[in-house]
Amino acid sequence: MAKTIISQGKTTNEAIENGLRELKVSKDMVEIKIIEEEKRSFYNILAPRVVKVELTLKENKETKKEINSKEKVERKTNKNEEEIKVAVEQVNEFLNKFLKEGITYNTEIKEYDIYVDIEGKNVNYLIGYRGENINAFQTILTSIANKKSTAKIRVYLDIAGYREKRVKTLEDLAEKIARTVVRTGKDVTLEPMTAYERKIIHTKLQTHSKVETISKGEEPYRKVVIKLK
Repeated sequence: MAKTIISQGKTTNEAIENGLRELKVSKDMVEIKIIEEEKRSFYNILAPRVVKVELTLKENKETKKEINSKEKVERKTNKNEEEIKVAVEQVNEFLNKFLKEGITYNTEIKEYDIYVDIEGKNVNYLIGYRGENINAFQTILTSIANKKSTAKIRVYLDIAGYREKRVKTLEDLAEKIARTVVRTGKDVTLEPMTAYERKIIHTKLQTHSKVETISKGEEPYRKVVIKLK
């Protein structure tokens, strides 16, 4: 439950400021509701005016996401070699049935993670518009790999070198937009991206001397904003 306090002062602003000091937060982090305002009449004009406000801390969705993200990273990774081998067999069985003739794949285990590389003619349908299909495909393979696993097994999928090309494209885009932001002084909001793609933008510009990046919005429409420091 969000924390709520009642604060008072001689004016609305004073009541709010008193409450913010008590909560040790900024104004944009609370919801404010005026609950009582004692107005002076002709007969009590000398009496002190009292305004009471209710301040409720907003749920910090960004903080929650950050915590949840860290929890996901910290989840136990499966290092059981036998279970990983079983996972690979399940992934291979699915790919054998799913992929069309003429499309080949290679499955490799690297440091307990499974890497799948698919090659062949006319594989663009597996990649989809800006990687929508490859991301969904990777999610499916991850689900299959974890079907009989007692701990998380990560699966990384690449198709016809798309991942590497996409990284280069996004890094070039980040540099180009950064130059625009420095030149114009105006923030630029990019199109919605996956968490993986947003991370590429953040990482590319994290050491930039003049701009910084933040993410805003809700999935699946979360976007990166590039702005001056």
